[in-house]
Amino acid sequence: MEKIGDTLRRQGADAQANAQRLIQEILADEDISAFIKQQKLSPEEIKRSVPKFNQFRNERQKFQESDAGYSAKGFQPVLVMNEGYADVAYLETQEHKDAVARQDARNRITLVGLPSHLRDISEKDLAMDPNRVEIYRYLQAYIKNLEESGQKGLYLYGNFGVGKSYLMAYLANRLSVKYGKQTTLLHFPTFSVDIKNAINDGTVRDQIETIKKAEILVLDDIGAEQQSSWVRDDVLQVILQYRMQENLLTFFTSNFDFKGLEKHFAMSRSGDESWQAKRVMERIRYLAKEMHLQGENRR
Repeated sequence: MEKIGDTLRRQGADAQANAQRLIQEILADEDISAFIKQQKLSPEEIKRSVPKFNQFRNERQKFQESDAGYSAKGFQPVLVMNEGYADVAYLETQEHKDAVARQDARNRITLVGLPSHLRDISEKDLAMDPNRVEIYRYLQAYIKNLEESGQKGLYLYGNFGVGKSYLMAYLANRLSVKYGKQTTLLHFPTFSVDIKNAINDGTVRDQIETIKKAEILVLDDIGAEQQSSWVRDDVLQVILQYRMQENLLTFFTSNFDFKGLEKHFAMSRSGDESWQAKRVMERIRYLAKEMHLQGENRR
C-alpha cells in the first residue's frame, strides 16, 4: 500500500505544504465521495480511511491504464468496509470471468490426433450453406434437449473436406460451455496406428480403458484407417460394447455410409469377415443416427 507521504514525494511536492490539499483531493474523488455517502462514514472513520482511499486511487489508475505493475490482473479494485474503516478489495471483472470460462470449456475437450484449434470452433466458424442447414438444426435441437432420455449419437458421413470434423468440434464446444460435458475427439486412423505401437510398451489396455469410458466420445474419420481385424475386434468392438452397455454418448464421422463402412470392416487378408463386420456395425447403429453431410471440399 502506497502511503500518502510516498504519493507526495512521487509527485515531487512538499509533503508538509500539500498534505491537506492531497487529502481534500482524495476525498473529492467521485468514487470515494460516493462510498463515504453510501456508508455514512463519520469524520473519525473518514480520517482512518484516508490511507486506504489513497491506495484505492493509485490501484484504480493502474487498473484503468493496464499498468504492467498492476498485480491483480483481471480484478478491479473496489472500496469495502472492514471493521469500521474503508479497505480495498479486488472484484473479478466480467472479462476475466469470460476468459476463465472459455479456458475451462477448452480444457474439457480432449483431442487425440487432431489439431488444437478444434477446441475453439464456434458458430461463426461454420459455413452455413444449404447443405448444412438440416444437420445444423439437428445439432441445435440435440444440444437443447441433451438431457432427454433415449438420445442417440450421430454418425455423420460425407465426402472429404465437407466439414464433418468441424461440426463435431462445434458440438463438443457447445456441450462443454452449456452443460460442462467432457468430450474426447479421437482421429481413429491415428489411434489405430498408435494402439498397435502400444503393444510394445504394454499400454494397450490402459488406452482402451480411457477411451471407452470417455463421457462423450467422437470417433473421427472412422473407415479411413487401414483395416485390421485386431483393431476392429479387440479394440473398437471393446470400446463400442462398453459404451453401448453404459449408454454413453458416441459420435462418428466417416467418408462411408453404414453400408460402405460394413464393407470396409469385412475386408481381411484372410478373406471375407462379414459376420465380424456386422457385429461392429450392430453396435454403431445402436449408438448413433446416420446422417449425410453434402457440400464442397473446403480444404
